[in-house]
Amino acid sequence: MSPTMLPAAPPAPPLRWRRSFPGGLEEARNVRRFVGCLLTGCPFLDDVLLAADELVVNALRHTKSGQVGGAFTVEIVQDAGRVAVSVADQGGPGEPAALEAGELAESGRGLRTISLTAASWGWHGNGEGRTVTAVFAAERAA
Repeated sequence: MSPTMLPAAPPAPPLRWRRSFPGGLEEARNVRRFVGCLLTGCPFLDDVLLAADELVVNALRHTKSGQVGGAFTVEIVQDAGRVAVSVADQGGPGEPAALEAGELAESGRGLRTISLTAASWGWHGNGEGRTVTAVFAAERAA
C-alpha cells in the first residue's frame, strides 16, 4: 500500500486538565502558574491567563468559594486551536454578568474584558454552584 492510500489519522483527542484549589485570594497566583505551565507556547496565553485570573477572583469575591473552608476548581481544555478555561465555584447570590463599569469604578471590568477578548464565554449553575467558562481561539468568533 502506498503512503497516499493510507487512511487519514483520526483527530487527536482534546487535552484536559483539572485541579482544585482552596478558597484563598493567594491561590490566584497558583492558578496562573498552573495554566501558564500547561499552555506554554499558546499564541493567546496572555488572554487565557487574564481570564483565569478574573474568573478565580470573581469566584473568591462573589461566591461561597471565598469563605472559610471554600474551594474552587479550574479546568483547561485544549483542542484544535482552541483553549477553554473554566472555574467552578460553590455558588453565590448573584449571576455572572459582563457589565460596563463606571469610569472611576475600582472593580467590575473582569467579565466585560473577557467578553471582549474571548471567542465566547458563558456560565451555568445556580446558588449552590456554578461554572464560568471562557473560550479562546486563534480565530475569534464574529
